[in-house]
Amino acid sequence: MRNFLILASAAFALTLSPVYADDDDGDAGFGLAGLLSADNSEDLPPILLSAGQPLAEAPLTLKSGTHYEIEIEADGSQELALAGAAFFRAIWINELVIEGIEIRPLGVDSFEFDEAGTLEMSFIAIKPGSYTLHVPQARGDLQTLEITIE
Repeated sequence: MRNFLILASAAFALTLSPVYADDDDGDAGFGLAGLLSADNSEDLPPILLSAGQPLAEAPLTLKSGTHYEIEIEADGSQELALAGAAFFRAIWINELVIEGIEIRPLGVDSFEFDEAGTLEMSFIAIKPGSYTLHVPQARGDLQTLEITIE
């Protein structure tokens, strides 16, 4: 126990001293957080929820460990949902923004739009695999979006 206290005291003392003595601006030289840094971020094409229209122009291919931002937009032509529990469990959602309200959820199964609106989602792709987002009870593949995380 005594050795632990000595090591803890030494570690605490080191945190009080400057990291770089020759650095005159006080910056320790650390950049932005790796996963959420601008160098690791990509905007995705929007997903459109509209009656009888495709969700996106092409399937999405994501890279594990990369931060993405995407807009999900409903045009209000019909009450529509977007489901994909497996995909939502393969990513870490940083935040959802709806009409300026930021939400940081622990998990999501689906989104449902009763009227026109936009949801902005910020997330990090985690688990490699093939996933599907779809409009529940839609017929055919028109309202399905295939997503691959590499």
